[in-house]
Amino acid sequence: MFVADTPGLDFLNSVATPVDVPVDWIEDGCGLLAWLEQSELVSPDTLTSLRDQAMPGELDNVAAQARNLREEFRVFVHDHRGRPLHADNLAELAPLNRLLARDEKFLQMDVADAAGAPNAPGLRLRTTRRWRTPESLLLPIGEALARLVTEEDFSDVKACEGPACTLMFVDHTRGRVRRWCSMAICGNRAKQAAHRDRLKARGEAGTAAT
Repeated sequence: MFVADTPGLDFLNSVATPVDVPVDWIEDGCGLLAWLEQSELVSPDTLTSLRDQAMPGELDNVAAQARNLREEFRVFVHDHRGRPLHADNLAELAPLNRLLARDEKFLQMDVADAAGAPNAPGLRLRTTRRWRTPESLLLPIGEALARLVTEEDFSDVKACEGPACTLMFVDHTRGRVRRWCSMAICGNRAKQAAHRDRLKARGEAGTAAT
């Protein structure tokens, strides 16, 4: 359910009701690893390494922490979506800042992509991270949430208008006219419901006329 146009909201959307039954894609450690790989927040090699070093139950515990972070941040988004954030909102983000303070990023020089220069690939500076424990899997999630807060206009953060849908997204469309998490899901349901309503209205009008 990567429909939000920003990883931070995709994380909040990792629990949803895509059809009729709620689904939590990070209900356990395996689910968390799968979601992080699909979201491309963590490389497959790093996930394999952390899976191999984790103690029994450790990844499940990290998944529980991720769910708690998700629901705490969901409250913030629901409280503030639809209008710009201001400096006085920073105090509410103190728990997220504490998570970010645990990060261990550093810069490394390596060979740049050789595309376009096969004979003499250049050098590049890239940012990497020390993955000391399975709990470090929370750090790229925290970064995604922080980027949502600092790089997106909360005026454009919307909830899908589907009656039973809980998904959110950032509306990047021209004119900010997006209404649905996906036209293939909730948008199509709305069209079908509108069509049924029109048919019903015509039938009632025909009955009244006779």
